[in-house]
Amino acid sequence: MQREMIPTHHASASGRRVLRRRAVLAAPFLAAALCAAPALAQEPWPTKGVRVIMPFPAGSGTDILARAIGPRLAQPGQTVYIDNKPGAGGSLGADLVAKAEPDGLTLLMGHIGTLAVNPALYPRLPYDPVKSFAPVAGVARVPNVLVVSAGSDLRSLADLVARAKAQPGRLTYSSGGNGSAAHIAMESLKLRAGLFMSHIPYRGTAPSVQDLIGGQVDATFTGSPAVLPHIRSGRLRALAVSGSARLAALPEVPTVAEAGYKGFEADQWYGLMAPAGTPAPVLARLNAAVQQALQSAEVVQQFANEGASPMPGTAQAFGELIAREIPRWREVVKAGNVRPD
Repeated sequence: MQREMIPTHHASASGRRVLRRRAVLAAPFLAAALCAAPALAQEPWPTKGVRVIMPFPAGSGTDILARAIGPRLAQPGQTVYIDNKPGAGGSLGADLVAKAEPDGLTLLMGHIGTLAVNPALYPRLPYDPVKSFAPVAGVARVPNVLVVSAGSDLRSLADLVARAKAQPGRLTYSSGGNGSAAHIAMESLKLRAGLFMSHIPYRGTAPSVQDLIGGQVDATFTGSPAVLPHIRSGRLRALAVSGSARLAALPEVPTVAEAGYKGFEADQWYGLMAPAGTPAPVLARLNAAVQQALQSAEVVQQFANEGASPMPGTAQAFGELIAREIPRWREVVKAGNVRPD
């Protein structure tokens, strides 16, 4: 949760070594852009350090995906680094990017929460998810996984639903905070199944999962990267996944739709955003580089290991996804009477 010092272009040798050890998300995209289509390659590219704002703490699904892709794709030639700026459900970090110079040197690792859910949570949101940013590209889609501790006697979604209905309010579920993607996903499931479960918010995904493992809470419904290692180690049991299809990493676990709630889907998604007004040639170069990175066999496999799938497409398609998701999640927030911290 500690905010990190922002390295400068004149960092010391030891500082540069620290940066190299840090996972880097944007470096491969920028480096790969140099090999993009000739028409794009003619555009000059900034040589200053590029800062990618990560609006969530270490251990979150967003952070895990970034740190998974960075080491496989990083290439020398430019200082590009991740700067964790958590707070207010990702709004603090997103606002920093919204107010940054539109020069391609400051980017946001956007997420369903910061771009589609927060408009319903914060009446005075300091940025507009549509007007304040220029979409670059979608990066990944990640299903939420409904999990309980290995010691729980709940062995299916049907078990959880039956218990919650028999003992309203007795079952608890954790999330990374009020209004977080995990909170909203469970509220969507509660609304669909007619459940009453008590929400226990934490300051971050990692502690919410650790307390689930320890038995302090009964369930969580969060992004697969944060829980897959614990499922594989036997410390957590998966009951269902939120996507339209089963997760390749958990082929034996049914979707919520298969478990009786047809049409249910509550995946998380991620993508890069730049400040509004960023020059079109810079956005085009970035998008081309993202597409190239997402076609890498190594990246596809690494994403699969984390329970994520690449989300290729145009900048326009990513922007349209954001616009569609905003009204959808506004309904869930209103129905669940969700309030931010």
